[in-house]
Amino acid sequence: MTRTNEVLAYIVLAAVGILGPVFFENYIQQIAVLWIMVLMASTWDITGGQMGYNSLGNITFFGAGMYISAVVQISMGYDVAEYTAAFGAIKVDFTDTQYFTGIALGIIAGGIGAFLIAILFGTAVFGLRGPYFAIGTLGIAVAAGQFVGTIQYLGGGSGISMPVYPGGVDQRNVFFYILCFIITVISHIFLKWLYSTQFILAINAIRDDEDKAEAMGIKTGIYKVVAWSIAAFFMGLIGAVFGNMIGFIEPIEVAFPTATFGIFMVAMALLGGKGTLWGPILGAIVFHIIKETTWTLLLGWQWVALGTLIIINIVFFQQGIVGWLQEVKPEWFGLTVDSTSKKSEA
Repeated sequence: MTRTNEVLAYIVLAAVGILGPVFFENYIQQIAVLWIMVLMASTWDITGGQMGYNSLGNITFFGAGMYISAVVQISMGYDVAEYTAAFGAIKVDFTDTQYFTGIALGIIAGGIGAFLIAILFGTAVFGLRGPYFAIGTLGIAVAAGQFVGTIQYLGGGSGISMPVYPGGVDQRNVFFYILCFIITVISHIFLKWLYSTQFILAINAIRDDEDKAEAMGIKTGIYKVVAWSIAAFFMGLIGAVFGNMIGFIEPIEVAFPTATFGIFMVAMALLGGKGTLWGPILGAIVFHIIKETTWTLLLGWQWVALGTLIIINIVFFQQGIVGWLQEVKPEWFGLTVDSTSKKSEA
């Protein structure tokens, strides 16, 4: 993308991020989820697009960050086991200091915890390649949800009611919206910097030919684990925020939703154009708008509509939106097309 178009894109996104809650105050939570979608698609693309390892288990870090944050926040004022026991076991009343200190520490702990979990599992699953890697990571995500559901200390299958925000509903919505927006902006700034370093050359080499990359001296094992861990860190951060924004977490539908967010992040990156900085962002925006529209106007048929979109994308539109735009409007991306070759193709 040319410098001018990139600046224009940033202006538009900043306007949506800052003015969206002002003009669409009844849809603040939906716009907040949009930024979560952007982060999910962008971080999935680190391994799935840039490195060629299609993970179906990144949702594991989303749920891990959520539960780690919950434990940290609850422990600021109560024993976690008592808090997660049968309803009514204790009377819950967090002070403002306990709440805001807890959520700050919880978000940080969620990101770091997810990062460490990615390192732990990454050393094992990156021994797999192709579809075996995808199925292996999916297995981790499914197993994580089932495993957490058996831990009574974490509420088991009944879940955990998160500490209540000490303020009005409107103030609460704005608070969590700002957190989602800021974390997504930070993740984008970091990825933009990361993709300007030699790190991107190494993981692109792994995508193109891993065996040759190893033969050239690239420590592919380290790069693969680091790439996955970076994605995990940001997923842990946003998972911690999402759990508090929803107000209640449980293992299958909220913390480790492999059938929804776990698939959505892959679909969004493919729709926008994987392996690019802006593709996952554009794909997330388009996908989220379609999802919210079909959920409103096609209730009962929304999954059919989304499934149809994914099939069309995979079968007829594999290059994604950005890939298609590069073909029809190469000048927008600073690309030069040889007129001689175009005539020969014609």
